[in-house]
Amino acid sequence: MSDQTRKNKVIIRNMTKEDIPKIVELQKAAFPYMAAEGVYWKPEQLEAHLKVFPEGQFVADYDGKIVGSCSSLIVKFDPEYKEHTWKEACGDSIFSAHNPKGDSLYGADISTHPDNRRLGVATKIYDARKALAIKLNLRRIIAGARLFNYCEFAKELSPLEYVQKVLKHEIREPVLEFQVKNGFKFIKILNDYMKDPRSLNHATFIEWINPNYKAK
Repeated sequence: MSDQTRKNKVIIRNMTKEDIPKIVELQKAAFPYMAAEGVYWKPEQLEAHLKVFPEGQFVADYDGKIVGSCSSLIVKFDPEYKEHTWKEACGDSIFSAHNPKGDSLYGADISTHPDNRRLGVATKIYDARKALAIKLNLRRIIAGARLFNYCEFAKELSPLEYVQKVLKHEIREPVLEFQVKNGFKFIKILNDYMKDPRSLNHATFIEWINPNYKAK
């Protein structure tokens, strides 16, 4: 089977309650370093996401196997690039910060299974988020994104210096490189964003502007 045929078999759809046990296992496989510290979605948290904002929860289905997922909510930041932690942006793990009248889709999480990372899963999930932002006439998509390889450079570089080198293609950083390739712009460093041994708790504030946005 060709790579393109396999990619075509990946279907992005909204999450259902029946998907939840599979997503929990996906999280453990996708984020082993964080899962070892107990940082991954629990079933009751995913159920809360479905109740709060079902349209924003997606899975990637490949022949009945869940190979990717993402969780999202709508927020309104004032100022628009304010400092924040993951917990502050999301309202903890049950998305109590979801604001249907907000202007930004917040990417709380995206995960892909390590055995299925050449199927274009993450790109398809990002495209689904973009389509949702356009459909809901949201101004942008924002997120705090991991610096997966920063732990290997932390003794020599500050988080900002590290990102600057990544953007100049002097250092390989799979997460940020992928996001830039998908149209996201680096805004600034978020310190103490979330517990993450790879990023040493730092993250990048990233933004994608909806080209079809119509001011209300």
